[in-house]
Amino acid sequence: MKIKDVINDINKWDQDIVIKYNGFGGKPFTIILRVASFFGRETLWIFLIAFYLLVWYDSYLLSFFSATFLIGLILISVIKKKIKRARPFENFPNIIIHGHNPTSRSFPSWHSYNIISQGLLIVFYFKGSLIVLITFLVLSFLVSFSRIQLGVHYPSDVIFGMIFGILGFILALFFIGPVIFTTFKYLENIVNFDIQNQQINSWLFNNIYYTIFCIFVYCVILYLALYKSINSKLKEIKQKH
Repeated sequence: MKIKDVINDINKWDQDIVIKYNGFGGKPFTIILRVASFFGRETLWIFLIAFYLLVWYDSYLLSFFSATFLIGLILISVIKKKIKRARPFENFPNIIIHGHNPTSRSFPSWHSYNIISQGLLIVFYFKGSLIVLITFLVLSFLVSFSRIQLGVHYPSDVIFGMIFGILGFILALFFIGPVIFTTFKYLENIVNFDIQNQQINSWLFNNIYYTIFCIFVYCVILYLALYKSINSKLKEIKQKH
């Protein structure tokens, strides 16, 4: 079988699945999947990175969360720009978008990458705890399936996002993460103030300027997360008028 035939078969399968499961389960299930989908958004993980840097300093978690996120940011962004695959709703007018209208390219799924790479990191951190593992598996399924059901990704986008997520986790765990962790440990030894490790930073309560800075950082993260949605709503309002 020729490569072109294989690609055509995959595209046909992608189309059949995304059309079949778009909106599957009705409104109640769609609401559940929209909530689950949040766990794959980059916003959540940026919040966590900022938390472990500014609020509850933990050089280990900070290093490895940053590593998986950084790898995904580079890997997924580059592939999206190279492949330039259109979203399902762009190719099929009958596909209904249930929720946020993404503007980036379809392949691969950034949400699937995040939930797999970061989820595996959390499972590893808790030493394979059965409860954490089950929670990770359920969330991974819901987040990945949500991207298809909500009409924003093809199944192959999700599958390759998961594969890249496993790759990102391995690279972060054995290569990038240790480098970042060593860097933070080196910086800890040369700074002139006491490092408050694995506890709430007392500066949050004792230094008004630091408190304002933390609030500002989180506001910026929230604004960047909502920027596209706000612009999309403003465009809809302008078109109506």
